[in-house]
Amino acid sequence: MYCGSCLRDNALAAALMARGHEVHLIPTYTPTRTDEPNISEGRIFLGGINVYLQQHFGIFRKTPWILDRLWDLKPILKLATHWSLRVDPAHLGDMTVSMLRGDEGFQRKEIQKLVRFIQAEISPDIVTLPNCLLSGLAPELKARMRSPICCTLQGEDLFLEGLPERYRKESFHLIRSNSVYVDAFLAVSEYYAGAMSEHLGIERKKIHVVPLGINVNGHRARNGIPLNPFTIGYMARIAPEKGLHILCEAYHRIRQKKDGAPSRLLAAGYLAPEHRDYLQDIQRKIAAWGLSDEFEYLGELSRTEKIEFLQSLSVLSVPCSYQEPKGFYVLEAMANGVPVVQPRKGAFPEIIAATGGGILVDDDPGALAEGILHLWENPEKMAELGRRGSEGVRVNFSAERMAERAEHIFQLLVQSTGTQGTRTADARR
Repeated sequence: MYCGSCLRDNALAAALMARGHEVHLIPTYTPTRTDEPNISEGRIFLGGINVYLQQHFGIFRKTPWILDRLWDLKPILKLATHWSLRVDPAHLGDMTVSMLRGDEGFQRKEIQKLVRFIQAEISPDIVTLPNCLLSGLAPELKARMRSPICCTLQGEDLFLEGLPERYRKESFHLIRSNSVYVDAFLAVSEYYAGAMSEHLGIERKKIHVVPLGINVNGHRARNGIPLNPFTIGYMARIAPEKGLHILCEAYHRIRQKKDGAPSRLLAAGYLAPEHRDYLQDIQRKIAAWGLSDEFEYLGELSRTEKIEFLQSLSVLSVPCSYQEPKGFYVLEAMANGVPVVQPRKGAFPEIIAATGGGILVDDDPGALAEGILHLWENPEKMAELGRRGSEGVRVNFSAERMAERAEHIFQLLVQSTGTQGTRTADARR
């Protein structure tokens, strides 16, 4: 799927390169997938097949490195991803713990390969890990290099909370232990900085906020809001935690009050195999309400298709049932002049406050329906919110602004350790 973390890290790396820095974006587990020009390295480390085999079969922990390279080839890894394997944290507890143990886990050989590559081939001034699930790399990196180590915090708590209890407790313990070797953490929102400081037991002053940024190229504000039909959009993974079922319930209530007025509900985003039943249940409910002709699921969209989709919307809403730390889809909607209606939680309040591109509502279908209806009945307000959101994203949440903030923190860390230069290695998942 198009991964929000991949999009964020690729955009940050590209923006840092545009500012004159040498950046190596290193893919791990599988090839990165982004709907923008992909600037990641050609070689993949911690390849998903090798990680799996070494977790479950002892013999693969001793095979020659040259043999391991076969499993890391992009065609082989892409073939593996086409098998529709489950990535449910409920089934990945033992592997998560092993990876967090780093050099003491079953993937020791793979970690050594990556660390030696970074040390010998790149010798960076700073290394940044994409999330705390890869913090098992930090002790080995710190043992081999003087480079300061950063770790981005961008939504991994949802995965951690989905782990079985015994693995979850051990994972949090290991992340806390690994954090000693991390010089600074970069959170994608003020909300997430506070939340992860509490969850991980990390001093708040060690966590810096680098708000999420998007590449605004191609996104464009509109001259007006499409109102006929009034079109409500959803653009995120099709999964219970993202709240499509909540939006559908709100739409049902809207139609009871706006019966006869032309409207539709469009959904787009990646659908994992384990969530197909979830979507089918939603479609059955919509049919029972007599609204099937007004609902359409469009699947996963390319960048061009995504922008066209957003341009067709009157309003966007993704009413997550959890505390969303990022809200990538909210920024993309607002970049196209689409006002948003979001629950008052997670990073949404600070994004709305910084952009003025939407409204916040209580966390239930009734309040969501009232919020959307309020905009439907006030087109001038919708247009004003769209204009503010488009401007606000470009001022506060562009990839260039994100890179500027990250660069400042990187420079402070490099100066504090005495390393010099402008090279960054991002070992990303």
